[in-house]
Amino acid sequence: MDHSNYVIDQMISAKSIAARVEELAVEIGTHFADTDKLIVVGLLRGSFVFIADLVRELDLPCEVDFLETSSYGDGMKSSREVRILKDLRGEIEGRDILVVEDIVDTGHTLKHVINLLQTRNPSRLEVCALLDKPSRREVDVKATWTGFEIPDEFVVGYGIDYAQRNRNLDHIGAVRFLDK
Repeated sequence: MDHSNYVIDQMISAKSIAARVEELAVEIGTHFADTDKLIVVGLLRGSFVFIADLVRELDLPCEVDFLETSSYGDGMKSSREVRILKDLRGEIEGRDILVVEDIVDTGHTLKHVINLLQTRNPSRLEVCALLDKPSRREVDVKATWTGFEIPDEFVVGYGIDYAQRNRNLDHIGAVRFLDK
């Protein structure tokens, strides 16, 4: 795959992301203030930077676990077929759960994950998504907290990739393909 045929235009700065993560942590902390231990479930791989920053800002006892799902492969469009590649290590029955997602696009992955986790009888299950693209939604699903609503653009950075590249950017950028 030729990775020289695109440029990345900054959409959301690192400073804006950091400020919003702090705000989200306060809102989440208030919501879960009565919990004895929150289980923060990151959806790999795109959420790993976001979840790391978010849990450092949370003023709550928390445990971190991960689910890895796949619906994109190396492409830019969701296949709508959600596969669980890595399941949780611990039990969640009767526990407070915060699912952390990088981006809610069609909603298929998040809906699948919510349905799966609900079968395990958590006490509460809420969702925090860094990015939301409501114009792309195909199923009825919504995050409890959203960092930023964005237009229908293919984005990278802050953990989000294009063909496993650009996760290390400190900002969110829109991918713009160059004419050949």
